Amino acid sequence: MLLLHGTGGDESSLLPLGLTIAPGAALLSPLGKVLEQGMPRFFRRLAEGVFDQEDLEARTKDLAEFVERAREAYAIPEGSLVAAGFSNGANIASSLLLRYPETLAGAVLMRGMVPFVPGQAVELNRKPVLLLSGLADPIVGTDEVAELANILRAANAEVTLHWEKAGHTLSQGDVLVATEWMRRFY
Repeated sequence: MLLLHGTGGDESSLLPLGLTIAPGAALLSPLGKVLEQGMPRFFRRLAEGVFDQEDLEARTKDLAEFVERAREAYAIPEGSLVAAGFSNGANIASSLLLRYPETLAGAVLMRGMVPFVPGQAVELNRKPVLLLSGLADPIVGTDEVAELANILRAANAEVTLHWEKAGHTLSQGDVLVATEWMRRFY
């Protein structure tokens, strides 16, 4: 699993989640290189929900290269890596999936939003993607989640959308759904 933390998290933030939803899996958990008011992120934003598209594209390329180097160094079979990202981590995981589809076998996107709208058709070949969203999320609205789901479906991903009675935090329900989803697909 490729674990991608949210703003203010670090490389250890999602390790307990990874151990829970994918017991026995190798966990690859990088630290975001961008600092926003001292908090690590994976790419810059211009405002809440407004992404620096140039930086997002460059950081997504960097992440794809990191994943390839790690895959070779740790003998991770090609096409077996599943991303699990929270918030900013979910957004860069979506960008990675849409820009470098060969990098991931699927993704668990927790409290994610649309990173960008692809300018050309993307083919995800039925890769499974789980969207875990909060009904009371003050940052990611339901329309934004629906748009992300539609972009992924248009790219031929097998999308599962789950809504929790939660805000912009993970709940026990999210963990249970992700665990069951991982068992089903992997």
